[in-house]
Amino acid sequence: MSDGRNINSSLGSLSGEGSQQQGDAAVVPSKVMVTTGYGIPGNRTYYDHPVIKKSVWSWDIPAYYYVGGATGTAMALGAAATLLNREELSGLILRSRLIAVAGSTISAYFLIHDLGRPERFLNMMRVFRPTSPMSVGAWILTFFSTTGGFAAVAEFGPRWARGLGDAAAVVSGLFGLGLAGYTGVLVAHTTVPVWQRPHRLMPALFLSSGVTGAASLFDLLGGNEMEQRAVAIFGTAGKLAELGFAHFMEQHVATVPEAARPLEEGITGLLWKSAKVLTAASLVLSMVPHAGRRVRRVAGVLGTLGSLCVRFGVHYAGQSSAMNPRASFQQQRSGQGAFEVTGRAAVAGPGDTRAFSEPETNGIRKPL
Repeated sequence: MSDGRNINSSLGSLSGEGSQQQGDAAVVPSKVMVTTGYGIPGNRTYYDHPVIKKSVWSWDIPAYYYVGGATGTAMALGAAATLLNREELSGLILRSRLIAVAGSTISAYFLIHDLGRPERFLNMMRVFRPTSPMSVGAWILTFFSTTGGFAAVAEFGPRWARGLGDAAAVVSGLFGLGLAGYTGVLVAHTTVPVWQRPHRLMPALFLSSGVTGAASLFDLLGGNEMEQRAVAIFGTAGKLAELGFAHFMEQHVATVPEAARPLEEGITGLLWKSAKVLTAASLVLSMVPHAGRRVRRVAGVLGTLGSLCVRFGVHYAGQSSAMNPRASFQQQRSGQGAFEVTGRAAVAGPGDTRAFSEPETNGIRKPL
């Protein structure tokens, strides 16, 4: 066929209802061609039906993203405090371990609630698959909750037990970083356009948002002067990183205009934009010199809301993106997705011509 469907008449024929369907080629905005270095051929879909299914995850999964991120990074800060200044940061260390116990319990509840039955979570522990972010995440949560729980209990035990508790806390802090970041890997390893396109940035965004959430919790709980200074440095770094990664994520997604729509329109767009405003406001307040307890609490509330909006905005933007067939088609036809792995773009033109050649010149794919 000369219309790009590449049917070999010696092997089969194209007939029946819809066989002569012709899609209208949409004009791609020039800014996309400038940004990516090449154009997007066509805007055809199959009767506007979604190409993929949206996830069956409900509200408990983005809530799990937030709780796991804030809990994991809080324990990481507590582990660092254990190694650097055990005596003067003892209050922060205790609070981080109590947050780890509470957070891991809540996280397990959210996961089991999403799975429907408790035994399904236990079944996930029967195997370990390094290629599966979900399998790796289940094991991370298990080791994190076990070591974090022991560290919290040891804090109230005899002196000899505290040394073991400190070692367990350091191990738990390492697993906490994994707990905060693996959920970004999980959503990025899908075919959902708004998640898949920034797949290299999504884990960093989730991790930095977890730092924002943890620092906001510590702002609400208070502490001595040195602990407040440590939390302020920790939170400022996290909020700056979150705003930066959110900006770069938008730039990456914007190379496919249809994929970027959920971040710009509707409730999901409102959540995404609110997240940036709330986090920026929290950052400004946290940098106020000699800020009082009330200012820190307001910064904590704003940071918590911002971190929540990031998780819920990303989640529901993905649901919307999955139901938009043009987002899926445009992303594949623009040489993204499988092209980045195989180096070979899908057939997108007549006569078995491909949208883009395999070689790159200065990082830009050359159109055929």
